Amino acid sequence: MRNFTLIAALLFCVLGINFPAAGQTEFESTLTKVGQPVPETDWVTLDGQKFDTRNLRGKVILINFFATWCGPCLEEMPHLQKDVFQKIKDKSFVMVSVGREHNEADLKEFRKKRQLTIPIAADPERKIFGRFATQYIPRNYIIAADGKIAFQSVGYTEPEFKKLLEALDKELKKVSGK
Repeated sequence: MRNFTLIAALLFCVLGINFPAAGQTEFESTLTKVGQPVPETDWVTLDGQKFDTRNLRGKVILINFFATWCGPCLEEMPHLQKDVFQKIKDKSFVMVSVGREHNEADLKEFRKKRQLTIPIAADPERKIFGRFATQYIPRNYIIAADGKIAFQSVGYTEPEFKKLLEALDKELKKVSGK
């Protein structure tokens, strides 16, 4: 029985599944709510671009949290690349994928291996992630031009990703006036 428990725990880690802390659900691990102001945070991408949520008012922001070892994150990443980053060429849109618990060197290797062009930022100590949640990835947050959270999601499924795309389109239309 002990071997089964160890194997199950390793399998959960490989698949990117986190165990909740003392009965905590994925919703209880979320520190934000739709409609509230985005937590003030900043990041520097692997390409050296500096961003700060306070200075991005007027823009729609997509913040994605992921880990290189997370199965659902790896499944979602090509969709973020193809369906969001490569398609949305709007100067009022900013996107960043934040590598939770990863340093820049790890993320540069990951980005090169996966042939990604998405802006990626390192968060080795969970300083950015910790403003949004305590656990569970992937996570996505769409921040409206007014600086409030317009959409948030935990995990990856195709239907949930479709909701993200719809929410993103809605917010971009508000900014462009279309």
